[in-house]
Amino acid sequence: MPRVIVIANQKGGVGKTTTAVNIAAGLALGGLKVLVVDMDPQGNASTALGVEHQEGVRGTYEVVVDGEPVESVLQSCPDIPGLWVVPATIDLAGAEIGLVATVSRETRLRNALADFFTKYYVDYVLIDCPPSLGLLTLNALVAAREIMIPIQCEYYALEGVTQLMRTIDLVKGRLNDDLRLTTVLLTMFDARTNLSSQVADQVRQHFAAQTLPTAIPRSVRVAEAPSYGQTVLSYHLASAGAQAYLTAAREIAERGAHL
Repeated sequence: MPRVIVIANQKGGVGKTTTAVNIAAGLALGGLKVLVVDMDPQGNASTALGVEHQEGVRGTYEVVVDGEPVESVLQSCPDIPGLWVVPATIDLAGAEIGLVATVSRETRLRNALADFFTKYYVDYVLIDCPPSLGLLTLNALVAAREIMIPIQCEYYALEGVTQLMRTIDLVKGRLNDDLRLTTVLLTMFDARTNLSSQVADQVRQHFAAQTLPTAIPRSVRVAEAPSYGQTVLSYHLASAGAQAYLTAAREIAERGAHL
């Protein structure tokens, strides 16, 4: 079975989407087959991976709400071989309403992926969530076996993580016993400030086993890349941000051998 990892943190601006697309790119550049499922109606992961996601394009909405097979909506990332995307369009904003009266509404994505895995092989599935704890995020948590939490090295870094952990515990108890937190990634790290170092130390104490050794630095290249429809790995591979994401992807892959 592939590793299915959901990238979640209901606090906005922590680098969820940036982490999802760049870790996916790093794994794919390492020769692995990777699928990114964009569960955020804003479609930022789809933008960064250079796939079409304007209104009317079939994607996550059709899979989760209409029950269409995953393979019917897949697009390949033009810059990175071995990386595929289920895109999100603005239609996904209406998915919460569309799912309210649906039977087994929390398991729609899990069932779709299970069907996909019987026909196609991928090494990793990364699911990018919206910054909320609604039905879309719940579908992602039920579909995944692992959780990756990006935490920015700024004030209130752990704010919201407590609520997310409570939600994880609820999901584990009722819908997905296999779910566990395996990875915490420090983002927006600025080695020049005491604050970043203090937050990093705090996070490493709180999540000692899960926090990756590598922290993602603040980087202009990382911020610029999505405006060109690219990950930072295809936009500027030599940049500090790209190299950090490559290293983090390697650490995640190496940890997987011991899970």
